[in-house]
Amino acid sequence: MHQGIRSKFVKVALCTSVLAGSLATVGATGFAKVSEDFTAVWSRQQAEQVALTKETTAPNIDLNYELVAPDMWVWDTWPLQNRDGSLATVKGYRVAFALVAPHTYTWHERHTHARIGMFYSKNGKDWTYAGIPYDYDKALGHMQWAGTAMLDEKGKVHLFYTATTDMNANGGKAWDETNWTQRAEQRIAKTTFDIGADRDGVHLTNEGKHQIILEADGYHYETVENWNGNIIPAFRDPFFFQDPNTGKEYIIFEGQAGSNRAQLKPENIGDEEYRQTHSVPAGAEKYSGNIGIAEVLDQDVTKLKLLPPLLESVGTNHQLERPHVVVNGDNYYLYTISHTFTYASGLTGPDGVYGFVGKGGIRSDYKPLNGSGLVIGNPSDNPYQAYSWMVLPDETVISFINEPRDENGQVHYAGTFAPTLKLNVDGDKTEIVKEMQPGEITPFGANR
Repeated sequence: MHQGIRSKFVKVALCTSVLAGSLATVGATGFAKVSEDFTAVWSRQQAEQVALTKETTAPNIDLNYELVAPDMWVWDTWPLQNRDGSLATVKGYRVAFALVAPHTYTWHERHTHARIGMFYSKNGKDWTYAGIPYDYDKALGHMQWAGTAMLDEKGKVHLFYTATTDMNANGGKAWDETNWTQRAEQRIAKTTFDIGADRDGVHLTNEGKHQIILEADGYHYETVENWNGNIIPAFRDPFFFQDPNTGKEYIIFEGQAGSNRAQLKPENIGDEEYRQTHSVPAGAEKYSGNIGIAEVLDQDVTKLKLLPPLLESVGTNHQLERPHVVVNGDNYYLYTISHTFTYASGLTGPDGVYGFVGKGGIRSDYKPLNGSGLVIGNPSDNPYQAYSWMVLPDETVISFINEPRDENGQVHYAGTFAPTLKLNVDGDKTEIVKEMQPGEITPFGANR
């Protein structure tokens, strides 16, 4: 991925349109009842408040780390969860999946050779790499990018992933790395496995058919064909979610604004007072990330209904990667990760995990946590030390060690599990309260 083009500041002519499904009545909490097609906004005004604090700055990572899979680059990671969101265990084993690529590829080449590897552990700290559990020739896409995994009530593992670029792309010729980001078509796919465990570890067998379950529509979600951004297009990172308050199930994912949503609206900038005193750089509307959602219509999670986005960041940020949801009573916490370089011109923030809280349902008038959205950011003196944080239902946060710097400023390409962090989440405020072992995944219950 490449640094977005920076543009000079000019006033943007504002359209007078409003979001479909506008707010109804606003209660004493500040949250509003919303329609079924309402999309919340992360505005420039809110993002302008992003700043590292002692509550949100991640501890510096010790460079004496160990590689969880010595011959592999390891990055985006997620645990196997039960249908209700709790941690799945198989005969005492915890299971995790992560993107992997052999060290025979360079650090920067790993993205186009990504596969999904499996790990297992008895204590959630000492992980064994079990290899890639699927047949690459059956998988979809030239590379398989991040997703989630769900263990259903029948003991079947559902692996959701991003199928990126068709195997027959480039006219059926050999894969070409040249300008690949402009051809990175992404679709959401799944397959299934039976799972078993014995003294030799965890095993996935009986691999099911790989199938596409979601594609961008070009209307709510941008396709490669109508891509108009400065950075790689996005329709990826599926997250399976069962709403504990309704029983309904969804796939949450990262998208970018389609033709119906790519315009910069007043609410994307901020309130009326803010708009009167702030200029928006030309081209800001090309930074058009959103968090998408599709309703699951069947038990096997193969039939889905694409819905309008939950949240958008048009004019604010181009990438809202790996979105996921944690529910605590009536509070719905929507988390996502993002980079410094994907902020629109005139804005900045650390590589980090950002969060929003809504009330009353998955479709909500989400407000940024901590006022700005920042929950965990890399320290300013080590801005790329970790990435791809995932907040679990017990408020622990897993990630991977990315590109930490040593005392001389030398970058180390790591690719292994980062120390797990523990959050304290209190309403719309969060704080990092503890650093745990690298890759540590503790038992956690369902969303509640």
